[in-house]
Amino acid sequence: MKAKKNIYTVCYHVFVVLFGLLMIYPVIWMILSSFKMKSEILGNNAPFFPTEWVFENYPNGWKGAGEYSFATYFKNSIVISVLATVGTVVSSAMVAYALARVKFKGRKFWFTCMIMTMLLPGQVLMIPQYIIWNNLHMVGTFVPMILPKFLGVPFFIYMMMQFIKGLPKELDEAAMIDGCNRYQIFSKIVLPLLGPSIITTVVIQFYWVWDDYMGPLLYLTKPGLYTVSFAIKNFADVQGTNFGPMFAMSTLSLIPVFLLFLFFNRYLMDGVTAGSVKG
Repeated sequence: MKAKKNIYTVCYHVFVVLFGLLMIYPVIWMILSSFKMKSEILGNNAPFFPTEWVFENYPNGWKGAGEYSFATYFKNSIVISVLATVGTVVSSAMVAYALARVKFKGRKFWFTCMIMTMLLPGQVLMIPQYIIWNNLHMVGTFVPMILPKFLGVPFFIYMMMQFIKGLPKELDEAAMIDGCNRYQIFSKIVLPLLGPSIITTVVIQFYWVWDDYMGPLLYLTKPGLYTVSFAIKNFADVQGTNFGPMFAMSTLSLIPVFLLFLFFNRYLMDGVTAGSVKG
């Protein structure tokens, strides 16, 4: 029995390692391609490892393919991602607390409406939203990609609601006896306990906004406002695609998200599972 168990364990780990390598193969290929010459990137006989390491792809890529360098694009992405993430955390936490703890008329109706918005494909909303922002003369600014996040994001509202429902209601009652109002209960008791859920929201939302391509494509009309994900396409034109610098900048664009996952991975798992465990 022990021998069979050892064989099963070895087979399991081998399968996991091979499957993991298969999953990260595109990322490894992209990183290695960022050090290749263009002739080695494409073709049936293209080598997996560079025959000659071309480090110039990184400084050439950082210069950008137009008037602005990637320093500008990284700054734009950071501004949009940070502000959108802050807005998502603050607004979603407030709405989640209201729907989970405060009894008011029409609560179930508004909760149902919120859930229904999660069922709408994003493509259905693109044209109406663009028309609204265009009529407000805000196309060509960061506002359409930041302001809606300050009105709550249904996915994170629902996730935080499940977390809040797992908190003892006696905490609220004890605070009310001590003279706290709803705002004080939320800010001083519930919000600090939402730590794992908030970190999960920060990691996922930052990744979504940082990786977003459709939003900048629709709303950013000036090259000086482009984000990293949108600016990378500038390496492709009618005369061909400069793959080396493009892969180099694609590799650099992974660093912020990778570091975020690296530092908050443990809290991310706690936030995802906390609601189900406590519920």
